[in-house]
Amino acid sequence: MGLFVLLPLILPLTAWPIARLAEQHLHPRRATWLLAGVTAVLATCSTLCVALIAVVGTAAVPGNPLPDSWSDPQVRAAVPFDEVMGRASIPALVAVACAAGWTLWHHRRVRRTAEAALTGLPPSPVAVLPDDVPYAYALPGRRDRVVVSTAMLACLTGRERRALFAHERVHLAHRHHRFLLVAQLAARAHPFLRPLRTAVAYSAERWADEEAARLLGDRRLMARAVGKAALVCRDTPAPTFAALAAPGPVPRRVAALLGPGPPAAAWPPARTRAGLAAWIAAGGAAASALSSLNAAVALMVILRAATM
Repeated sequence: MGLFVLLPLILPLTAWPIARLAEQHLHPRRATWLLAGVTAVLATCSTLCVALIAVVGTAAVPGNPLPDSWSDPQVRAAVPFDEVMGRASIPALVAVACAAGWTLWHHRRVRRTAEAALTGLPPSPVAVLPDDVPYAYALPGRRDRVVVSTAMLACLTGRERRALFAHERVHLAHRHHRFLLVAQLAARAHPFLRPLRTAVAYSAERWADEEAARLLGDRRLMARAVGKAALVCRDTPAPTFAALAAPGPVPRRVAALLGPGPPAAAWPPARTRAGLAAWIAAGGAAASALSSLNAAVALMVILRAATM
């Protein structure tokens, strides 16, 4: 395997240019799917890479439960700097597991808290909470609901309220919270994937903006609703789930809605910036997956030979 086993740990460095190109030049729907998929693949492969290093690098550590034959020089030669990297991989794996567990626990706790706040309200698609703090968010669950405060409704006109509800319903219809959760877990697994987490969140917001604007037939109305909601929520903590005014740079979202619609091509030409983003993302994910698969298969063959 040699240095190639480390490739999945290095490829996430391409996250920043992938994120910038994809969110600027791809349709938001395709950008969300592409970035979330690439994020999941890179995170899985990097975690597998660390696990392989842990197996090989700690085989010679006294008291380990692994077979003695796994500490043979032929096995240890499969990973460069096996002892140093092997010892470092254990706390890294523990940190990844703890971070992922905390993220899942926090996500579940926040959802339960949000559901508990709706106790006693009619089971309608829209839940209005009497609150002086302006906010609105989509609450997925057994019964998807749009949650909005009376303060937020008071700040918007009737048409702008329609835009708000359309935006949140798009979040629920396309299960955007799942994309965001995948991106959050991936960012916990590898710090270089944090730009992709931000890009997924922004692309999901843009997806909801564009789909809601299409349903309403008025992009300027959607832009006005996004801008006004952002202004009234600027001093309010971020909503629980994906919402109209957060996350994502609001001026960029408003500017995008006031400009021409996003490209509709299924796959952009390779010579364009959008095509470059798509090919870099696809190539990086494929290289990471293939290198991880090659390292896993090679290690299995080596360990099988060592135990025979």
